[in-house]
Amino acid sequence: MFGFLKKLFGPSTNFKALKENGAIIIDVRSPQEYDHGHIQGSKNIPLDKIQREIKTIKNMNKPIITVCRSGSRSGMAKRILQGAGVEVYNGGPWNVLIGKIR
Repeated sequence: MFGFLKKLFGPSTNFKALKENGAIIIDVRSPQEYDHGHIQGSKNIPLDKIQREIKTIKNMNKPIITVCRSGSRSGMAKRILQGAGVEVYNGGPWNVLIGKIR
């Protein structure tokens, strides 16, 4: 079973090491959702604005970790950024990622 899950989701990502090495967390939820709780130091760029912010994000010149409420929108953002050549990881739900980067 574990092998199947690993094959389905890929190798696990060490988000703590990514963050310690300068990765930037981009929260793709709406500003209202972000205001109700977010990871300290994260940047709020809603999913519907990701496409037009690609140049800015690329200029950050750092790995990116995308987060949202459930992992769905962050997955979409990851695909958009990956297609633009950005090193990006889907961090899934923001409130779960907090525990992985501490």
